[in-house]
Amino acid sequence: MITLTINRRPVSVPQGTLLLKAVEEAGITLPSLCHHDALAPYGACRLCMVMITAPYRALVASCTYPVEEGLVVETDAPEAVQARRLALEFLMSRCPRSDVIRKMAEKEGVTASRFGMPSSEQTDELCVLCGLCVRVCRELIGAAAIGFTGRGSERRVGAPFDFQSDACIGCGACAEVCPTGAIQMEDRGNQRILRAWNTRITLSACPECGRFFTPEPTRFLKEMLPEIETYWEVCPDCRRQKTSRQWLNAQ
Repeated sequence: MITLTINRRPVSVPQGTLLLKAVEEAGITLPSLCHHDALAPYGACRLCMVMITAPYRALVASCTYPVEEGLVVETDAPEAVQARRLALEFLMSRCPRSDVIRKMAEKEGVTASRFGMPSSEQTDELCVLCGLCVRVCRELIGAAAIGFTGRGSERRVGAPFDFQSDACIGCGACAEVCPTGAIQMEDRGNQRILRAWNTRITLSACPECGRFFTPEPTRFLKEMLPEIETYWEVCPDCRRQKTSRQWLNAQ
């Protein structure tokens, strides 16, 4: 176990723990948009900044910083508070209509942004460029169907050349991890629509229950896990039921 001091209180956590998790272990909540336990540390949003005061002095993103023995950390240091508020002001300027950003800002004592609001065609922007969708598609799903394009104020997430993504399997993981609801997924008849990626996925009807489901994730799993024999031809719900019955009957 590693022992460190957070806001003048000793905290013990396993070696390799990220500072953000140690802070949470101490009962302190920091804002964060780009961190997910299932993904590699990224440090994009800069909302979880804290001040290390010993054995050296540094302002760090707690979601990327592993704990060290004897570390002294202050989440309420003026420099850390100012850094978090500044990051939130930038996000409020980019996404003025985001309730998620507004609530985070209010908790940090920020009620308005000093920076100019985006142009009229950007006022509905909800994407904070946290990278969660890109990373979950690449790191966990293995499809790498989307990525970042552009630089500076033109930076955004999309499918290659804004065409329908041939690599997208329609699993919906990107929409699931999006912290601001910028990615909307809609099932309409036998079509799954992901407007953010200009992509439509054709759904299949389950032969057991008749409900539509996305066949691509099933094919993807079958290729990734060829050693597993299961009911690949039915929807995930029916697959779980049939597998459970098979397991119970075998007992």
